[in-house]
Amino acid sequence: MTSVKEFRVVEPATADGLGRGRFAFTDAYSVFDWGRMPDAIPRKGASLCVMGAFNFERLADAGVATHYRGVVDPVAVESGADPEDAVVPLAEADAPPTEMAIELTRVPDLPYAGPEAGYDYDAFHAAGGENYLVPLEVVFRNTVPVGSSLRSRRDPADFDLPFEEWPDESVDLPEPVVEFSTKYEEQDRYLSREEADRIAGRADVDALADLARDVNRVVTDRAEETGFVHEDGKIECLYVDGELRVADVVGTFDENRFSYGGQQVSKEVVRQWYKRADPEWVEAVGEAKSAVADRDLADWRELCEEEPIDLPDGVLEAVSAMYAAGANAYTGTAWFDAPPVDEAVSAVRSLGE
Repeated sequence: MTSVKEFRVVEPATADGLGRGRFAFTDAYSVFDWGRMPDAIPRKGASLCVMGAFNFERLADAGVATHYRGVVDPVAVESGADPEDAVVPLAEADAPPTEMAIELTRVPDLPYAGPEAGYDYDAFHAAGGENYLVPLEVVFRNTVPVGSSLRSRRDPADFDLPFEEWPDESVDLPEPVVEFSTKYEEQDRYLSREEADRIAGRADVDALADLARDVNRVVTDRAEETGFVHEDGKIECLYVDGELRVADVVGTFDENRFSYGGQQVSKEVVRQWYKRADPEWVEAVGEAKSAVADRDLADWRELCEEEPIDLPDGVLEAVSAMYAAGANAYTGTAWFDAPPVDEAVSAVRSLGE
């Protein structure tokens, strides 16, 4: 189980081939890599499932290989159908789905040998063979918003931008930038191209970058068609018998960062609310992440002395409407009883006032 969605295994993957399973999207949410937060955002799970399925089907139309098999029609399941017999294209679902059917690959254990030796990727790939989930997140960026980690790691000159220091507003990049970060380490870290190539195993790092650009182009085009700005996102990939396929979920308000009318429409809304309303917890998270590097300990959460507060009812309602209205607008289908996207965006904008 991940922090916000669950795996349902139907047929396990083997050394010889992919298996079958399903993602069950929940209304749980996670910020700052904390894992499941103490409350839940209504309709969030269904919104992410709808957007993810919509994007996977657009990727298929563009010739991009993925692990997507369809969505589980909740009405058919309520009528007694086995979930595997209720897998349909998104347009054939009779209600907003919360389960997505996928192909499964193997995810070997990644041993941790302490702060000196680090993580044993050789053992991971020895167990993965020719069928495994690549232990990387491939990040693509079209813009550099205020607060982006890229600002602390790179200079504007690296991207041929006409200023020496990052300005106090979002910056559009001349070309999309692709970066690599770890996937299974307790604390995510960005990697050089050489280190990413080593961690990728048999998967080719240049092919991973090209695949990320293809996904970025498909999502960006749809965002422009529907009034959104697609700022950045990531993909995960499976490797099977020499082929890369896009895995996990793509193009949602959790995996990607979107804006609408200059307002963030993504999980970033919740991150920023916690920075304003619960700075003690946010600071404690940052301190714990920094401290773990000096300990023979993989999980930084054991060092965090603060717990996050709940979101107030008004914040939950506004963020729920943002997810639902945004999914309606992006897909062009009224899946949810939600206000127009302009009204929902105005409501979340007011949270920062």
